[in-house]
Amino acid sequence: MSRSAVREKSQFVCQNCGATSNRWQGRCEDCGEWNSLVEETATSGVGSGPAVRMLGKGRAVALASLSGSTEEAPRIQSGIAEFDRVTGGGFVRGSTLLVGGDPGIGKSTLLLQVAAALADRGAPVVYISGEEAVAQIRMRAERLDLVAAPVKLAAETSVENILATLAMDKPPALLIVDSIQTLWTDVVDSAPGTVTQVRSSAQALIRYAKQTGTAVVFVGHVTKDGQIAGPRVVEHMVDAVLYFEGEGGHHFRILRAVKNRFGPTDEIGVFEMTGGGLNEIANPSELFLGERNARTPGAAVFAGMEGTRPLLVEIQALVAPTSLGTPRRAVIGWDSSRLAMVLAVLEAHCGVRLGDCDVYLNVAGGLRINEPAADLAVAAALVSSRLNLPLPSDAVYFGEVSLSGAVRPVGHAPARLREAQKFGFGRAVMPAAKDAETATAASVITQLADLVAGIAAAGRPAGD
Repeated sequence: MSRSAVREKSQFVCQNCGATSNRWQGRCEDCGEWNSLVEETATSGVGSGPAVRMLGKGRAVALASLSGSTEEAPRIQSGIAEFDRVTGGGFVRGSTLLVGGDPGIGKSTLLLQVAAALADRGAPVVYISGEEAVAQIRMRAERLDLVAAPVKLAAETSVENILATLAMDKPPALLIVDSIQTLWTDVVDSAPGTVTQVRSSAQALIRYAKQTGTAVVFVGHVTKDGQIAGPRVVEHMVDAVLYFEGEGGHHFRILRAVKNRFGPTDEIGVFEMTGGGLNEIANPSELFLGERNARTPGAAVFAGMEGTRPLLVEIQALVAPTSLGTPRRAVIGWDSSRLAMVLAVLEAHCGVRLGDCDVYLNVAGGLRINEPAADLAVAAALVSSRLNLPLPSDAVYFGEVSLSGAVRPVGHAPARLREAQKFGFGRAVMPAAKDAETATAASVITQLADLVAGIAAAGRPAGD
């Protein structure tokens, strides 16, 4: 028998993104990472599993029509309202969630509080840690005053040992695995944390969740870019992906859903980090506006939407003359490309000279804003700082600015206005409203067709 006949087929797998290649190369063509390709055989690599086994005769499955009765997925509420809000109403039986976040942001603290709250409601909960010993988890539980909660703990990294332990008792309602990058299985021959091990371990636990009805939560590390480390295929395998965010200099944390098969995406839950753990913030607008100085130029209140939740947040701008040849543009909490677009529109259509000024933009509180409805609030803050005139203290701003200078309408205007009224904001500068509900949702509404009219309104002194 020839040497090539007995040689196992192999391929090279990127340990950063999961891309495969037939030959080794120094840089991955998909993600650009250097020295990340590792050789794996067909019996242990990405192509392993059912594809390398002998194919058998399939089993016919029943086909159904689109019409028929529908039932809402059964849920288990954790008892923490902000967490249940992000997941869409609680854990769905048999579902899998992936929770990611920066190191030390509070992922383990949040999930331990969720586990304790659910266990106190009578549901069996198992917490598996691959990074900490049981004694360390107990120390955290003691600091959070959760030692009385009937949560079962284990420190284990072998998937086979975890499944064998779970099989000894009735399947729990919730299984937390911290973290997925530390697990390994005997099915494949790779080191823990590699693409093959992470995917195979996740697949085994997802199969357990579907077979038993246990809700499984994976904790995932994140890269320096803020993305969950490891193969992106794991994000496609799970039912929901949550990111736990927060700035080091701020005491609050935001839990954001970026994928949810059983609920809305882009929903957020707000928590405050204290010495005794994470506290829920039911009124995040009050938190973000708590230290606001209404008489300062360059500050505009933006009425935004995060998922289904209206949110008021202050946008701060500082426009300062500079002698440098290339003015500086610094942005925190917003898209820098969108700021460049707003600056260009202000110069081209409104006659506001900003090319000889440094521009600094900050979203107060460390919140990250993604929706284009903040364009109008950013423009108002920039003009207020440039003219050194404070904006009206009881006004909120929202609207999308187009390249032609027109102010375009955005969704959920009535909800934004109701949130503004709840906190005493009687004025709203916004695009022209077409429905009667929006027109009556605020005391005074300035409806704009283009940005020039908005600049004229922003240029008036506060109180006019």
